[in-house]
Amino acid sequence: MTFIILGTCERTGKVGFAQTTSTGAIGGRRTARALPGIGAFTIQAYGSAPVADLIERLLKLGYGARKIVTEICESDRFEEWRQIAVVRPDGDIACHTGSKAVPWAGHVHGGNYAATGNVLVGAKVVEAMAKAFEGAAAEELEERLMRGIEAGRDAGGQPDGQTSAVIHVFHTKTYPIVDLRVDMHPEPVGELRKILDWYRPLIPYYIQRTTDPSSVPRYKQWLREQGLPLNPF
Repeated sequence: MTFIILGTCERTGKVGFAQTTSTGAIGGRRTARALPGIGAFTIQAYGSAPVADLIERLLKLGYGARKIVTEICESDRFEEWRQIAVVRPDGDIACHTGSKAVPWAGHVHGGNYAATGNVLVGAKVVEAMAKAFEGAAAEELEERLMRGIEAGRDAGGQPDGQTSAVIHVFHTKTYPIVDLRVDMHPEPVGELRKILDWYRPLIPYYIQRTTDPSSVPRYKQWLREQGLPLNPF
């Protein structure tokens, strides 16, 4: 009941994903994960935390994307119910949509991204996501990912609409530079866009504050000094 775009950026080294679904709190279920410098993946349709843990371990061990998907499909007795996508920074990408994933279900992928979804109005959803991502190559990864799920929503998304959404991006640090989620909302993608646009100027601020807390004021003061709103609402 989900659609997602996972991507990497050759220019900056960023890796991440944006995801939305018709059920609540998708960001808290960790069906998708990103690992700095290593890659990103999702296991959805009928997700599994233990299988996600295994994919993460295989990525950290240096397994290729196709090898990971093959290993999971061969060892998981519920592989027909799963959707899996793995994206590595070197352009190594593999996807799987099981025969029992609820239609419409499928995926597309390009040089540094994969778009996949199930319980969608049709293939046009993942195709629109791919087109939006490819068409925003000059933007930062978080913006490209956001445009991806916006395009999927605008192409019809899921028949019942969406309820929750998440965007998660790593750069060079061990912590994410973007980790935003909407757990329950009538239009979570639009709400996530509002939050991301507000948060984006704070990305370098929080990196600097982590590196040297003496070099920046408290965030509300910093926002005031920059002439920025204190919250996105």
